[in-house]
Amino acid sequence: MKNKDLLDLTVRAADEKNARDIITLEMDQLSSIADYFVICHGNSETQVEAIANEIKHKAAEAGVEINRMEGLKESRWVLIDLGDVIVHVFHKEDRDYYQLEKLWGDAPLSSSEEVLR
Repeated sequence: MKNKDLLDLTVRAADEKNARDIITLEMDQLSSIADYFVICHGNSETQVEAIANEIKHKAAEAGVEINRMEGLKESRWVLIDLGDVIVHVFHKEDRDYYQLEKLWGDAPLSSSEEVLR
């Protein structure tokens, strides 16, 4: 699966569970970690868990290997490593606190609206 297709899959899966403020950061010019970060949040631990599980489920259906998934037990900040796409699903309070968008402020940013059209 191409990176852009994987990015679209993760954004759509997050959107299906009503993730809020879904953004993507293009990381390929800034880091060797991944080509894209997807950042979103839910308003409760239950919603964060549902978003993360939907992404995991859709990735598995598409035959995408999940390299690592952390934080699901607490469901405050779940990291899903899909190789070239890394997804950060936050609880709203934790997203406001950590502000990954500002940490990686040099990365080109786009909203989910472009993917979901």
